[in-house]
Amino acid sequence: MATDRAIARDAEMLSAQLQAMRDRLFSPTSKKVLRKFSSGEAARLIGVTDGYLRQLSIAGEGPQPETGAGGRRYYALDDINGLRRHLAEQNPTKARHYLPRRDTGRGEHLQVIAVTNFKGGSGKTTTSTHLAQHLALAGYRVLAIDLDPQASMSALLGYQPELDLDGNDTLYGAIRYDEERRPLTDIIRRTYFDGLDFVPGNLELQEFEHTTPQMLAVRQAGDNKAMFFARVQEALQTVADNYDVVVMDCPPQLGFLTLSALCAATSVLVTIHPQMLDVASMSQFLFMTADLLSVVREAGGELNFDFMRYLITRYEPNDGPQTQIVGFLRSLFGDRVLTAPLVKSTAFSDAGLTKQTLYEVSRESFSRATYDRAMESLTAVNGEIESLMLKAWNRAA
Repeated sequence: MATDRAIARDAEMLSAQLQAMRDRLFSPTSKKVLRKFSSGEAARLIGVTDGYLRQLSIAGEGPQPETGAGGRRYYALDDINGLRRHLAEQNPTKARHYLPRRDTGRGEHLQVIAVTNFKGGSGKTTTSTHLAQHLALAGYRVLAIDLDPQASMSALLGYQPELDLDGNDTLYGAIRYDEERRPLTDIIRRTYFDGLDFVPGNLELQEFEHTTPQMLAVRQAGDNKAMFFARVQEALQTVADNYDVVVMDCPPQLGFLTLSALCAATSVLVTIHPQMLDVASMSQFLFMTADLLSVVREAGGELNFDFMRYLITRYEPNDGPQTQIVGFLRSLFGDRVLTAPLVKSTAFSDAGLTKQTLYEVSRESFSRATYDRAMESLTAVNGEIESLMLKAWNRAA
């Protein structure tokens, strides 16, 4: 059998098995649904006591919980957000506490966070997906965008690109150069995670890498189309009023997609796996990024980041060489390295077996020590990023 046909057959078999797995995992609809949260979890998310939630439930105020065995109360995420709105209406002076959404009247701009590095395995998808979900759980209106043709974020959010997307369904549809360009509002999808919308990715994103050089050549002959680096930013501006934060999972390469994302970003996270080869690779990434962005700036692109931070990922605190490398990075970059690292944990990989994040699984699914250690790390990382975002809005964390 010809090699191309053998590879195509393998792809078809793998796709069929992934579909069968999804049918089993997400029965009966084959679509992901988010678990309900205990009253204690809901209280922590809202920022009230469990006793206060019980009083609201007894009084019939706001969305009512589902009652399980032993009288335990459970809330769906949309119920939690409904309670946030109810409490904000009841107590306007604390409205921002319950609903932390940005205030355009105070000049709080859309926060666009690009998560990037051009070395695979640095934890970009784990970081970006958990960050988007953390912010949605905190009450922000979030748009997640999968810019990676490999579509790992899409898979984690329940999509199988070759089956669920018909074509022109990725961000490429909103930034392409021809007459098939679509409004971004037509591409954005609601997710099972209330407050989190999504733009999926697939292989068609790679078309932007192929068509952009052609358009640059045409532009030299007098074409007036917007330069490539402005197209993602222009697309996001059309939906800016609907969101507080955009989180972009960039591809592991420094191509036109990544450059466009960086030019649209207000903030950047560079993920680093603390191994010497990864750090050496990042050095080349930074040199290349600086050179290319300087060309973009000279061509009229605006590059003003609210913050740029390095995030240590897959960190093993008991690994001596890793600890030395982390110390080395902190001595070089100071507070541009996030204080909290994202630890390596089987909790992330175990949750990934069922295409779930740590926020989607319950604590009972793991040994408590494993879950608590991973969640403590995740909460610290995302909390630090959220604080930087609030600082950019001139708001106390």
